[in-house]
Amino acid sequence: MFVDTATIHVRAGDGGHGAVAFHREKYVASGGPDGGDGGRGGDVILKVDDSLSTLADFRYKRKYAAQNGQNGSGGRCSGKSAPPLEIKVPRGTLVRDAESGRLIADMSGDEPFVLAKGGKGGWGNSHFATSTRQVPRFAKNGAPGDELNVRLELKLLADVGLIGFPNVGKSTLISVVSMAKPKIANYHFTTLTPVLGVVSMGEGNSFVMADIPGLIEGAGEGVGLGHEFLRHVERCRMLVHVIDVSGSEGRDPIADFEAINRELATFDPELAELKQVVAANKCDLTEDEEVARVKAYFDQRQIAFFPIMAAIAEGTQQLINHVAAQLATLPPITRFEPDPEPVEDFTEQKKRPFTLTIEDGVYIIEARWLLKIMEAIDPDEYDSLQYFQRVLHSSGIIDALVEAGIQKGDTVSIYDFEFDYIP
Repeated sequence: MFVDTATIHVRAGDGGHGAVAFHREKYVASGGPDGGDGGRGGDVILKVDDSLSTLADFRYKRKYAAQNGQNGSGGRCSGKSAPPLEIKVPRGTLVRDAESGRLIADMSGDEPFVLAKGGKGGWGNSHFATSTRQVPRFAKNGAPGDELNVRLELKLLADVGLIGFPNVGKSTLISVVSMAKPKIANYHFTTLTPVLGVVSMGEGNSFVMADIPGLIEGAGEGVGLGHEFLRHVERCRMLVHVIDVSGSEGRDPIADFEAINRELATFDPELAELKQVVAANKCDLTEDEEVARVKAYFDQRQIAFFPIMAAIAEGTQQLINHVAAQLATLPPITRFEPDPEPVEDFTEQKKRPFTLTIEDGVYIIEARWLLKIMEAIDPDEYDSLQYFQRVLHSSGIIDALVEAGIQKGDTVSIYDFEFDYIP
């Protein structure tokens, strides 16, 4: 079964909690705090696996969760960080945010991609010892890991796309110019899934051709199978448009060509601008005059025209030689750039959830939405601290601290960032 879209839920691991512990050793009085830090939660990582050709596995498993980091322990022993969770996807998979549709990653290369970051481990109580607080009896919880729903879309990586109406001979053509073995029969929609074939032009020189099935009139609006598979044309560097020059099914080949191009333009106007070569198949079933009439139409539009008989590989080599020569002049396969992450103005007056606890005179703030802000704050940069202060005011955190009785000089702790409160 060919599956080219799937929606999954991923959750990175939470950081382990810091430990509250005190050093205990014979003949050592007042050993002091020695609670260790929690380990980092596991990341969720996407990796390309060329042995996969569909997203079918994601139909049966839709939730992926990495392990949490281990909690810290006494003796200043840090908890073990969790290993990353690897999710393997076919090459050419696009990763989008399921809610907004924002493109997060294009998995076309070999480099892995961190889809969700694990939470940092919490500090043990050994971090909180000061000259005035020598026996801290609290530690910090680990930060939560990222959690999101993503939509996976497979867009096949092919240099050349074979397009055309059903039963014009696309499957036959790809079977004779490559090692692909598609199903071939004399009825419509024989091919129900895209078929990839590698066309070899000699040592170290080859290109990938894809038979894109299901294109009929109305495909751009979802008629037939076309809307389902038109996305696989988007990466192609050029198109080979196969037509039935004999009109064996009662259709005019020129009208077929124009109809398919209208569907490409309807789905994505840029597709209609791709370089096209016409393969006029089934020349043995019509008169030379008809072939000449159709050729004149494409000559007038300066579109390369190749009469072929795919079933006996007649004329196919000339077609493939021309395609290879054209590919040498075209840019590489399209890789989509991720969309920038939307920037939220956290200084706007808005209620956001947070928790406030007080431990040994330290005011501890925890809020998942603060994590991204904390990553961007530079404590040594004035404007950065000013922005951070505005966020604390606008979100109500400062008001909550005042209501809790905070005084000048008291310590505020937000994950791994601490500061003295100054009203």
